[in-house]
Amino acid sequence: MKNNRYQIIVVLIIGLLINTSCTKDDFCLKNPVTPNLVLRFYDDTNKETLKTAKLLSVWAEGKDTIADYTSRTTDSIAIPLNSLALETIYNLKINNEDGAEVDNLYTTFTITYTPEEEYVSRSCGYKVIFNDVSFSSDNTNWIKDFTPSTLTTIDSQNTAHVQIFH
Repeated sequence: MKNNRYQIIVVLIIGLLINTSCTKDDFCLKNPVTPNLVLRFYDDTNKETLKTAKLLSVWAEGKDTIADYTSRTTDSIAIPLNSLALETIYNLKINNEDGAEVDNLYTTFTITYTPEEEYVSRSCGYKVIFNDVSFSSDNTNWIKDFTPSTLTTIDSQNTAHVQIFH
């Protein structure tokens, strides 16, 4: 009987030691770490008024459409930049009518930048910030103007980086 008590006490002490000796797991709570480019759409005639882009589809040059932005009506989007390149080219398509292909309006939006890796933490690793950012568009169809044409850096996605007027 005494032997069983000692065995139970030893098992409890070993369990307690194992439980208290473990370190807390390190989780990255800053997600997403590398910021997306945030575009906000405004009315061209009243530049303070948000205007939805109807049936918007977005895709990077040479890639498929971004699933979140396929024939979607929205007033803002957050799209990733290619951290392994010095430029990302996006195609933006809207359709103000009933979705008929003949009513599609296309434009190309080019973003050039210098990517820089920045250490965040052991759990998160590195994030990429984008420096010396400039924007250009072929402005042929539906984008009338955008602002700004350059940014010093994109290091967060808390606010819109570019206002597009259409």
